Amino acid sequence: MPYGVQHLKQQIPLLDYLRKRSWEAQPMGSQEFVGLCPLHPESRPSFYVNAAKNVFYCHGCGRGGDLVRFVELSLNLSFPETLVHLNQELGSSDPCRDQVLRETVGFYRNQLGLHADACAYLRSRGLRDAGIIQQLGIGYAPGGMLRQHLTRLGYPIELLLQRGIIVHGGQDAFYRRIVFPCFDGNRIVNIYGRSIHKEAPHRFLPGSRGGLFAWSTVASSSDVILVEGPFDLAVLWQAGFVNTTCAFGTRLNQTQLLQLCDQLNRMVFIAFDSDSNGAGQNAARSLARQLERAGLNVRIVDLPEGQDPNSYFISGATSADFHHLLHEAHSL
Repeated sequence: MPYGVQHLKQQIPLLDYLRKRSWEAQPMGSQEFVGLCPLHPESRPSFYVNAAKNVFYCHGCGRGGDLVRFVELSLNLSFPETLVHLNQELGSSDPCRDQVLRETVGFYRNQLGLHADACAYLRSRGLRDAGIIQQLGIGYAPGGMLRQHLTRLGYPIELLLQRGIIVHGGQDAFYRRIVFPCFDGNRIVNIYGRSIHKEAPHRFLPGSRGGLFAWSTVASSSDVILVEGPFDLAVLWQAGFVNTTCAFGTRLNQTQLLQLCDQLNRMVFIAFDSDSNGAGQNAARSLARQLERAGLNVRIVDLPEGQDPNSYFISGATSADFHHLLHEAHSL
């Protein structure tokens, strides 16, 4: 069933719609952004977006409005044509696509406590707090059971293959993996899987990975700790550092950069892996320069050589030890 105007504006924030179309924005405050107007040629930025109110206004061409008005103007569509376009953007022609990911994540969460090897793996990674596990939506994919569960609920095999949840032959794509759901706003857009064995440790579904992990919890923080992986984040949350987020690696996409920049003068502590070959440290310095150019305050956290935040706590470090590292963090 097609969605109405209010639902579309709630589910497709104007800023997200613009940045998916390569609009480059600079933060002008906690919720306001400015860039070149997509509606007319200009050399000086005059197009402002208020993310809180979900509206735009261009001081150059004098046009403004909400998401629907922007689509009408930018694509030269009528109002009914605009609603069709935004419904297609939201994917409402196939509402099962979002729901099947929610069912999958729910199934995996229910499986976690039923498998001793999965629980043992979490303990080996230093994660013991059941509240944190529940809050992050962590689950376990035992393999060989998901297809039957989802088809029993009425989801067609073609959809499961299209989403990458199962592979050709019917096997579970996340066989014997700890899984974390990835969100874009309130929508689950992907799943990250970490093998409990050494082979092919990391896996995502095809498509977007969303923004910064667990960003809805961290977004209001003026000081943010940025780490590489979800296990780094989980142990830091467990130690009381709930202002921690991760990008599933060292390279941030445009969505993640804009999320960090949504508060002017935010302090970002980069706590990447201290690799023996210097890769993590080099990536931290490169990202620090990028964030400083965007107007953020940045400090680099130096972990002991060969360690990441996860292994640091597994080795016996305490919250006080990590507080000391934050205190000693340095700028470029």
